[in-house]
Amino acid sequence: MFRKLYDWTLRLAHHRHAVRSMAAVSFAESSFFPIPPDVVLVPVVLANRERAYWIAFVCTVASVLGGILGYVIGYFLLETVGQWLINLYHLQDKMGALKEMYDQYGAAVILVKGLTPIPFKLVTIASGVFAFNFPLFVLLSLITRGFRFFLIAFLLKRYGEPVQEFIERRGRQLRARYLRHCQ
Repeated sequence: MFRKLYDWTLRLAHHRHAVRSMAAVSFAESSFFPIPPDVVLVPVVLANRERAYWIAFVCTVASVLGGILGYVIGYFLLETVGQWLINLYHLQDKMGALKEMYDQYGAAVILVKGLTPIPFKLVTIASGVFAFNFPLFVLLSLITRGFRFFLIAFLLKRYGEPVQEFIERRGRQLRARYLRHCQ
């Protein structure tokens, strides 16, 4: 399974529409899609290291635009789409605690959660649900997502070859372990 995903992303990374596809994944992940943009960002940057910062920029802008859609879902569509997403991710019981967190530490929540691998859509929808200051939300999203994606781009531009070797070696190990488990 991992090998197929890795092979798919490598094929995509060398396609002429790789950056657009990555942007689409980044946009969707910030509002409704379950797969993080890093899955596509990493191989696209590895395949195009000389354009690493441009790719990070596109990923950041797409993520923030998707985040705006997530905010809109939370703010305007809570009773329909928002509730469906809350149920899909089993967050019904966590909304009260999240509200308290937003009331006390809203900006910090956005900054910290935007850096982590947790789905950013949870932050964007929650920001809309709790009517967090919209211009501040956009600014904080730009900062946190930009930092994350530009850091990835920097590391891959600088250390891309060893990283790629590590990913491929780890992928072979995971595949071998999976095949042994299936026997």
